[in-house]
Amino acid sequence: MYLLGYDLGSSSVKASLVNAVTGECVSSAFFPKKEMEIISVKAGWAEQNPEIWWKNLKLATQVVLEESGVNSKDIKAIGISYQMHGLVLVDENQQAIRNSIIWCDSRAVPYGEKAFNALGGEKCLSHTLNSPGNFTLSKMAWVKENEPENFAKAKYYMLPGDYLAMRMTGDARTTASGLSEGIAWDFKAEAPAKFLFDYFGFDTALIPEIVPTFGQQGNLKPEIAAELGLASGTPVTYRAGDQPNNALSLNVLNPGEIAATGGTSGVVYGVNSDSKYDPQSRVNSFAHVNHTQEATRVGVLLCINGTAILNTWIKNNVAPEGISYAEMNELAAGIPVGSEGVSIIPFGNGAERVLGNQEPNCSIHGVNFNRIGKAHLIRAAHEGIAFSFKYGMDIMNQMGIETKTIRAGHANLFLSPIFRQTLANITGATIELYNTDGSVGAARGAGIGAGIYKTPEEAFATLKKIQVVVPETCDIEATKVAYEKWLSKVIA
Repeated sequence: MYLLGYDLGSSSVKASLVNAVTGECVSSAFFPKKEMEIISVKAGWAEQNPEIWWKNLKLATQVVLEESGVNSKDIKAIGISYQMHGLVLVDENQQAIRNSIIWCDSRAVPYGEKAFNALGGEKCLSHTLNSPGNFTLSKMAWVKENEPENFAKAKYYMLPGDYLAMRMTGDARTTASGLSEGIAWDFKAEAPAKFLFDYFGFDTALIPEIVPTFGQQGNLKPEIAAELGLASGTPVTYRAGDQPNNALSLNVLNPGEIAATGGTSGVVYGVNSDSKYDPQSRVNSFAHVNHTQEATRVGVLLCINGTAILNTWIKNNVAPEGISYAEMNELAAGIPVGSEGVSIIPFGNGAERVLGNQEPNCSIHGVNFNRIGKAHLIRAAHEGIAFSFKYGMDIMNQMGIETKTIRAGHANLFLSPIFRQTLANITGATIELYNTDGSVGAARGAGIGAGIYKTPEEAFATLKKIQVVVPETCDIEATKVAYEKWLSKVIA
């Protein structure tokens, strides 16, 4: 018995096939091998053709089936994870009307800001927990004003994962969690945010049928099953945005639990038991995958743009030529905590929400030409990234999320001993590292939704912890001193 999980990112589509009994990932594949094209006709624009998503999903499915040798009839459920906040408009024939305006497109910022000011911050934040910002409804407002002919054709507006599920099943559906990530869910009413639809002039009929995150969401159509090489009627039983799904993949479901990632941008995602929000919108709050009217579960998301991209920049421009990331880590290990006074502020990858959408750019401080070398800068970069996590997590702490344990995949920045030890020392948290990813998490989510697992505890009973990092008492004070020096540059 197997479960199939998909993870639609902005760079690739990954598929993983998981043995439902052992929890083992028996095969995984991603396409394309180079990053998917992002169409940017103007500065700040970012679009993708949904047909490209579908093409790469088919290729990944084909490889997974061939490599595993699994009979498609033994695949009992499908789960989907997807890049958040994107907009897909489909017509009455379920055809995409235009390219998807994806998460990193910034053209809708003025529309969200205008709505926030017109409706009032208290109204927006108390009901949707966020400013409309640059999220999905604001993107649709841009289409309505600038492409009225396309807007007039729209039968439904969808998130990227909704679109993939519709292609598979023929059923146009979404979830409360998905609506919340587009800032279209009213937490007080536990219903779509009608006041925002009214403000933008949208008919709520544009919202597809709302179904639970876990549960029967449709079945593979015969012709689609044949196209994918899967069994007709295979149920789709789970869908979620990539960050809530990443939390699920790490078994982060309960209040106080925290998941983190350290890719090009860094994300910390904690679960709250009530509908709190940050008055300055420096972090975002969404309905978590297990949120219900009876049991509030709000995912609080901190996103820092300038994280592993700084590490890459250091590798390409500072580190000795040809050095690997592992060798960089070894080189920096000989430098003491605090990098002998060097501080690096990592905010060099666009506007940072955690800083109130300021764009301060990366900066390097405390360099003494007579004693500071490449190894110091490598260590200072890793410490600076960890300190940026701490800065944002303090905001989350103010919202009631206590940092005791951080769970993360054993990948990207969490492969750096300096980064993860600095993060443990400065937060006081224990860091648990697991061998999992979004597509595997989506497969486990499908197992929950299909009832193959009776509880999340059963679904994650086979999740293997591969490393634990605890604060090192001897370095905590030095780390605090380095953080205060770093912080003084951020708030100067």
